[in-house]
Amino acid sequence: MNMSRAESCVPWEYDDMRPSASVSSDTTAPHVLVVDDDRRLRELLTRFLREHGFRVTAAHSSDDARKKSMLFAFDALVLDIMMPGQDGFEYAREVREDSMVPILMLTARSDLADRIRGLEIGADDYLAKPFDPRELMLRLNNILKRSSPAATTEIAEPDSIRFGPYTFGFVRGDLRRNGDPVRISEREKDILTILGKRAGAEVYREELAGGDNESNERTVDVQINRLRRKIEEDPANPLYLQTVRGKGYRLVVDRQGNGNL
Repeated sequence: MNMSRAESCVPWEYDDMRPSASVSSDTTAPHVLVVDDDRRLRELLTRFLREHGFRVTAAHSSDDARKKSMLFAFDALVLDIMMPGQDGFEYAREVREDSMVPILMLTARSDLADRIRGLEIGADDYLAKPFDPRELMLRLNNILKRSSPAATTEIAEPDSIRFGPYTFGFVRGDLRRNGDPVRISEREKDILTILGKRAGAEVYREELAGGDNESNERTVDVQINRLRRKIEEDPANPLYLQTVRGKGYRLVVDRQGNGNL
């Protein structure tokens, strides 16, 4: 993809919008998957959305998006249509077979027929290039609001958490990977419950141990390592069950919910 296409898509100066390495630390922020084969546009959107409070993962193709979706549960997709291989229309149709995640179609096509096709497939909104990034953010916020349950005066405590392909239910203490049960011990259930109830926050070892006994704290480290071998692709570099140096651990989740598993 050459520079002229990237520059025609958005009214930004690329040199002023180089992608930042920083990522939102707010695990409750909406997690958006940006799918576009234009590298520069992906970087621009990633930088802009992160600076406005979103968590962002980028993919360069439908195949790449499919792999990322096996690792994370996204709150919305920003999906380009004109991509090599499987185009955005086909990928959106595939997503809609088993998910109602909000989809914002992003494309250089502005024909009414293409807009109608995208909406018929199940896209929630459609934005043609070139576009103003503020409009994209407003449209994204609007479809996220429409997809969220109606607000209530009392916030119900979630009965499950989702991290990557895993779902853990607090009521039954069951862990599942893509719907399939994963065998865990009672102590591992206790650890996931404690960490999951305080998702994203650091939890001290003594709290996980149930007291201040040093031997119990060392046992916690052993149990954490066993649990990592069940949920982490690379236990030595954990993505979900992270160590807080000198303190304890935290569980990084993608989503909390009150629905049935």
